[in-house]
Amino acid sequence: METISKSLPLFKTIDDAYKDFILTQKHPCVMAKTLFMTDNYHLHVYNSSQDTNVLKQLLTDLDAFIAQYDFNSNSFESFLAVFPLEHFESEIGFENSLWKTLQKLHELDDCDWDASVSDDPEDPEFSFSLKGHAFYIVGLHPNSSRMARQSPYPTIVFNLHAQFEQLRAMGSYKKVKKRIRKRDKKLQGYINPVLKDFGKDSETKQYSGRAVDNAWKCPFHKTSKLA
Repeated sequence: METISKSLPLFKTIDDAYKDFILTQKHPCVMAKTLFMTDNYHLHVYNSSQDTNVLKQLLTDLDAFIAQYDFNSNSFESFLAVFPLEHFESEIGFENSLWKTLQKLHELDDCDWDASVSDDPEDPEFSFSLKGHAFYIVGLHPNSSRMARQSPYPTIVFNLHAQFEQLRAMGSYKKVKKRIRKRDKKLQGYINPVLKDFGKDSETKQYSGRAVDNAWKCPFHKTSKLA
């Protein structure tokens, strides 16, 4: 079994745990709170973040998520891939696993990189691309040093890059960003030091949640797609 069906009691238990994490606890991301309050999140549960068959299913689910998303709408949605059977004692362990998963997803992907963003992980205009669309990746796990990322289980959140561009077009991006960072500082005492706006520094430094230093190099490498 590659995924845990939404009809099983275990799925409801996991889903309820995320509702508690986002809505009941003092989670700083107002966007996440809105998504969970309006039921605009797509939570999928998988039994492995490294198994090829599971990742093929994840890509299929992500493709369906993209297909149903209204890119002309001002309402936003997120895709959450949850891996409840996995456990990471350290941030490094989770980070290494996260990049292995993203590398494998890329190699399984049959679509070209989203042309609106860079495919060079060192480029400030890089965003991860799957199924032809750019995503901002958020890694979550119970042992994260960031309280906002201490999710019930290891999780990869896929947020469409287009949503952030839409926020900018609406003139809401700076206001939302300021509110989230203010809430994050109140929760943690200080904002995540690796946070930078798109175009200022490579967003790959932000994906795992660990405070990486300037010497850190993203392990991801883009591969050529066979015709």
